[in-house]
Amino acid sequence: MKNALKIIDASLYLALALLMTAIVLDVSWQVITRFVMTKPSSFTEELAGFLLIWIGILGAAYAFRLKAHLGLDLVTAKLTGRRAQVIEIIGWAVCFLFSAAVMVYGGLRLVLLTLELNQVSAALGVKMGYVYCAVPLSGLLICLYSLVFIAEAFGHRQSQPT
Repeated sequence: MKNALKIIDASLYLALALLMTAIVLDVSWQVITRFVMTKPSSFTEELAGFLLIWIGILGAAYAFRLKAHLGLDLVTAKLTGRRAQVIEIIGWAVCFLFSAAVMVYGGLRLVLLTLELNQVSAALGVKMGYVYCAVPLSGLLICLYSLVFIAEAFGHRQSQPT
């Protein structure tokens, strides 16, 4: 399981690095075509928006994995012992439930609806359902990471004397 988790973490990191590279190249091309060639590219603004969506939402999952979200340990940092572990497990469970209900379930419904309605973007002609796929994907990652954190908290709890 740890090896699979390392592969997922590395893949997410690589995907974010590639998306960041793509947005830098896209915005650079937009600036070059606008100010140097004086004929702005027609697709770069829309592509930058789509890349920003993917970076922001997948970046949230990556930040969650690193426990870098503000306030996730606000309560547990002030507690010690068994109480801190119970509150920590409850917090991870709430994150799991939110991600499963809103991001995975709601995100999949959004993706399927926009694909069914054949909604496409104006400049690129990309189906919007593909753009919205970032939401359920990130939700799945957050659910996975929540389960990992819950398992770690239970493992840590088992090893400590009560």
